[in-house]
Order: sequence, then C-alpha cells, then structure tokens
Amino acid sequence: AKVAAKLAVGYTLDEIDNDITGGATPASFEPTIDYVVTKIPRFAFEKYPGAQATLTTSMKSVGEAMAMGRSFSESVQKALRSLETGLSGFDEIEIEGLDQAEDEAARHQAVLAALSRPTPDRLLVIAQAFREGLSVEQIHAACSYEPWFLRQIETLIHAEDQVRMLGLPQNGDELLTLKSMGFSDKRLATLAKIEETEVKALRKRFGVRPVYKRVDTCAAEFSAPTPYMYSSYERGGECESQPTGRKKAIILGGGPNRIGQGIEFDYCCCHAAYAFAEMGIESIMVNCNPETVSTDYDTADRLYFEPLTAEDVLELIETEMQSGELLGVVVQYGGQTPLKLAPELEAAGVPILGTAPDAIDLAEDRERFKALLDDLKLKQPPNAIAHDEAEARQMAEELGFPLVLRPSHVLGGRGMEIVRDIESFSRYIREAVHVSGKAPLLLDRYLSDASEVDVDAVCDGENVWISGIMEHIEEAGVHSGDSACSLPPHSLSDQTVSELRRQTKALAKAIDVKGLMNVQYAVKDGVVYLIEVNPRASRTVPFVAKTIGAPVAKIAAKVMAGAKLTEFDTPSMPTRHIAVKEAVMPFSRFPGVDPILGPEMRSTGEVMGIDERFEAAFAKAELGAGVNLPKSGTVFISLKESDKAMMIESCHRLTSLGFKILATTGTAKTLEDSGVPVQRINKVFEGRPHIVDAIKNGEVQLVFNTTEGQRSMIDSYSIRRTALEMKVPCYTTASASRAAVKSIAAIDAGQLEPRSLQSYRNGPSGG
Repeated sequence: AKVAAKLAVGYTLDEIDNDITGGATPASFEPTIDYVVTKIPRFAFEKYPGAQATLTTSMKSVGEAMAMGRSFSESVQKALRSLETGLSGFDEIEIEGLDQAEDEAARHQAVLAALSRPTPDRLLVIAQAFREGLSVEQIHAACSYEPWFLRQIETLIHAEDQVRMLGLPQNGDELLTLKSMGFSDKRLATLAKIEETEVKALRKRFGVRPVYKRVDTCAAEFSAPTPYMYSSYERGGECESQPTGRKKAIILGGGPNRIGQGIEFDYCCCHAAYAFAEMGIESIMVNCNPETVSTDYDTADRLYFEPLTAEDVLELIETEMQSGELLGVVVQYGGQTPLKLAPELEAAGVPILGTAPDAIDLAEDRERFKALLDDLKLKQPPNAIAHDEAEARQMAEELGFPLVLRPSHVLGGRGMEIVRDIESFSRYIREAVHVSGKAPLLLDRYLSDASEVDVDAVCDGENVWISGIMEHIEEAGVHSGDSACSLPPHSLSDQTVSELRRQTKALAKAIDVKGLMNVQYAVKDGVVYLIEVNPRASRTVPFVAKTIGAPVAKIAAKVMAGAKLTEFDTPSMPTRHIAVKEAVMPFSRFPGVDPILGPEMRSTGEVMGIDERFEAAFAKAELGAGVNLPKSGTVFISLKESDKAMMIESCHRLTSLGFKILATTGTAKTLEDSGVPVQRINKVFEGRPHIVDAIKNGEVQLVFNTTEGQRSMIDSYSIRRTALEMKVPCYTTASASRAAVKSIAAIDAGQLEPRSLQSYRNGPSGG
C-alpha cells in the first residue's frame, strides 16, 4: 500500500526502495519466499438464524486467519487452529445422513453429497471423506478442489490413522516428523487418547521444540533482517529469532475478526506498541490476523505470526525469555482471546501486565462478583444462577418475566435471549441450551424501557480516569455492540452522570484494575443498575479516544507498565461537541435473516458522526452507515403498546415536516386520538393491499417497527425484511426512531457541516 501511494504521486518502481530489505533491492524486486502461507476466512452463520450456510459470489466471511509454515501441511493446520472456532486441526465433523447410512455405498453417497455443497467447513468434510475411504479422484469429482491440495490432506489423514492405531511415537525423530506436519499437541492428544500435558512432556523429553524463522522475501539472496517471525518444526533448522537483551513486553492480539471482536482490538494493540516504544520497552506482537496494522512488519519491534493458543504462545515466550527482561504479557488488549489464555500463562510462571487474572475472574464469576457488589452496596437487576432445568424454572417464577437468559460458559452475548413468558422460557430451555452443573444458566430480570450506558475508565491502582460515558440510543436489551450511542450522554441528568462516575471509581479500586476497564449500566427511573464489568479494553476505546482527543489505549498501556495517571494529560469528556457511534449491520448479505436487533451481537463494524448537536451527529453517523434518511415522503409506523405514547411527539414533528403517516390499526388509533393525521393500512395477514405491498411499490420511504413477543415478531418479519431488500431505512426500537426524526429535521434545515476531527479538539469551540 505504501509503494502504491508513492506510485500515485509520480514515482516509478525502480525509484522506490524495498523497506523489508533495507534498500538492498528496489520495490520492483520480485519476492522469492521459502515458506508457505495459508489464509482461511472465518464465518459467523450461527449469528444469523435463517441464513443458509452456503458460500456464493456475495462475501459472507467476517474475518480471516493466516498462518505460516515451511510446508503446506504445517501452514494449513496452524491456520485451522488460528480460526479460534474450537478446531485443533482437521477435526472430525458430523455429516448429514452419515449416521443413518446402512452400508458403505450409502455412507459414501452422504459424504459426496456434502462435498458438493460450498460450505464454510468443506475442508473438514474433505478430511472426513478420506477417513471414510474415498479416493482423491472421487473427492475431486465431487468438489473440484485442486488434486494437489487433496493429496496433501490425504497424507495428513493417513498420519492421523497411524497415531490412532499405534499411539504417539516413542522417539524424537518420529515425533518431530508429526510436529513438522503442523499437528498441535492438542490434536495429537485427541488422536492418541491421552492428555495434552502428556504430549507436551514427551516433546520436552525428546527436546522437540519449534525453531523460529524470519520472513525473508528474497530467500537469503540479500540481507533482510526483518523482525517478523513464524514457528516451524523444521528438521535440523536453525532458530533465527535471536531474542534481544532488552527490557520487553509481549502483546497478545485478538486473532481473526469475528462478531464482537474486530479491529478495535487491533487499534489497542498498536497503541500499546507505540506506548512501549516511547518508554524504551521492546514491544513483541503476537497475532494471526493479516487484516491488522498490528501485524505489519514495522508496527512492533518484533512480530510473531502465530496462532493464539497456549501451546504456540508459551513456546515463543520460552524463546524470548532466554535473554533480556520480560516485564510481562499484555492480555487486556485482544478481547476474550488472550484473556482465556491468561490462567495457563500465569500457571506457567509468565508475568501478566496490568490487572491480575484473579481480578479478571472476580469480574466474570457471578457469585464472587455479587458478593463484591453487596460490599459496595451497588444495585444489580434481580438475578440468579440455575444448575439444572428444575432450578431454572423455579428461579424464573421467583424473578418474574421478562428475563434475560444466557449460558454461563459462552462469551460475547452468544446464546442470549429475552423471554417474556413461560412458553418462551420453555422453548429456550428445550432448543437453545442444556442446563447442567458444568454449564449453569444465568437469569437476569430484564429492565423494560431502561437506558443502557457504557463507561470506559483507566485505573492505576490509586486514581481512576473516567475517559468516556456513553448513553445508548437503543434501550437496554439490544447488545451494546449493535446499539448506537452518544458521547457525552444526550439525555441523562447531571445527577445520574455523577452517580455513574462514583460507582465506576469504586468498582475499579475494589477489583484492583491496572489499565482499562469497561462497565455497562442500565438506568431506569433515575436508578442506576450494574449489568457487567470487563477489566480489559472494550470495543468502544477507539471511539472514546477520537471523541475526547486523547490516546486512551496508549495511556492505559503505560499505566500497565508502571506509570501513574498523574503523569498524563487526561481530559474530561467534551462539553461543546457530541459524537455518535452507529453499528453497521450485514443483513443484506444473508437472505432470510430477520434484521431485528436483540441481545446477541450481529454487527460487523461501526461508524462515527461528530457535530456540536446530537441531531446532526446522529444524522452524520446514519449517513456513514449507509442509511439515507428521507427528507420527504411516507413513514410507516407500527408500534408495540409500551412504545406508542413516547412516539406521539415524534409523529407530530414528522407531520410538520411534511411527511405522510401510514399505520396499522392499533397504532393508528393511538395517533388519531392524539391529533396526528394518519392513514390506516392492513397488516399482511389482514389481506391486500397491505404494508409489504406498499413498501415493494416504493410508496414508503421510512419504517418504524417495534415489536415484542414471538408471535408479533414472526408476523412483522416480512415488513422488516422487505424494507431491507428495498433499501428503505427501518428502525426497530422507539428510541432510535425518535433520534431518526430529530436527525431528519436537522438534515431538512441544512445543518450538517463537514469539519475535520482536529477542529473539534483545537478550534474555537473545541473545548
């Protein structure tokens, strides 16, 4: 990209030096590489119920992982475990119809049928096909994969069969051969039916360890001392890592982008590298995501392109600890990926920078955390933990509906659902989760019509800096990653903001946070309820930093390395401008998916709008997200009962702006009784002409559709889906609908002004 930019302003290739070779070759030098790189996309079909898990010409992946090795087999197996989908290699996979097959011919037919479908896991299906005895030719005929790749996978499956039959080899030479094919300790343990620790112990006994090779784009033809490395179990290979004698810190990245964990963590990791550079500390980045700036060869002092598994990370740490002083490992900046590694790193004697793993566990352990809140006299929504189905039903009756349900063993909002009656509760227990002692169910009373608030803070153990208080535009119940939010809050009282500050400071000190912390609150009738605390970087850190004009992640990294907050300029929140963050949703790529928002995150990115007024900032954010709010036309409104009263003022405003309003019978009656001119239109099941016809005919320019309950949600699905397909802006919460009306008024008045981000910080009204 750097070379292309220089070409764009008039340079020619022979005039540009190759950065990697230090100028020994020009940019036009053709790379000669002695390694194999495998990139595998990561998909998230499970987040979009109703979507077909098939690959087409429309891109559906949400991120990707990349791995490097000295052979294709080593590289591809490293890439599979880098995906962080639970794979340790070419794991076994269930194939539809295989269990019901009565003979070998039927089994082969089931496998061939699966191979013919372009699904995200077809590589694993190919491996399963070899286990079923199919030949390269049969598999090639079914899926058209290049036979060379098929033969490579066939070789790996043959090696797996040997381990299954004979167990692990009891000599270093044969064990090294297996490791050089990319087999992880975990995969070998599964195949040999032993514990992973036994595989590791066997490796140590025979001295089988990886060597680290440098990425050299000219195969040693020229000197290219790049600090960019990958591991390989190369036979007789020289280790080129050459750890320095400097004081150093290791930063664990977030791995592949996925729903709930994207480039915001790459942003934080990069700022950590910049912070350590300013402190004279050598930064060592570990990541496996090619889409990131953190994996550029010149961001950190040293880069390891490795899977973020305990085995891979501990091996490179052992190599780095051979010389120099390791201050510690940063696990706060890569989302849940490195946090899950923290206990194993700590058990191995690796120092953790910042908040201790036990403090992180305190915030995530429901029972320990509840005891802490009782000590601090802070309120939570009524909640309970159920360890079996009978206990879950009893707790549900005691807490009362509506309830937020989620399995305790999953992270990032997965499996979370709001249920409003016993029928929905029973369906959730029957279809969504298996409740047991090892996987208890968390039940929280859902606070209807509450405002949700995100707070980001930095703590050095003594002082706490509240860097941002963000008020969600969607009400509580929509995942924070899918909700638009404003900084500073656009409607909270000064008293509520002061209470949020007080509670956040008390929590940070009680948990003993060192570095970043994110807290989520719900505010209902002026009362503040604590929902969740994450003592790590959150996805809102880049948004906060850009809004307040301060390097939040960099300051927090220095605090983790021992600096005090008193050493930095830590500005308070802005008072003269407001920023709005809006989520970007990928629903158009998934035919059949209902674009309604809920407690499980489904957005794949976000945009930011900034202005001196909330309405203009929200309008800019909507435009950035690709939502073109209309200046005139017809608005269709269908609201759940609890939303009707709060939308009356907005409907009057729409009428004054010249909009015509369509509504279904119940909503229309409420609006008519309040003096709003409205035209009634049929729901779909009431017969034609109905609202979906009107949207398809281009007669509707804006949709406000809020609903609750399983039946109502199903009935109104076609409205939301048709609006999406016809590119008609559609809002599914009352709070976002009201914000949209305010923004339409701002657009209509011509009040949107483009200005640079710096002008808000440094200009006459920058604060």
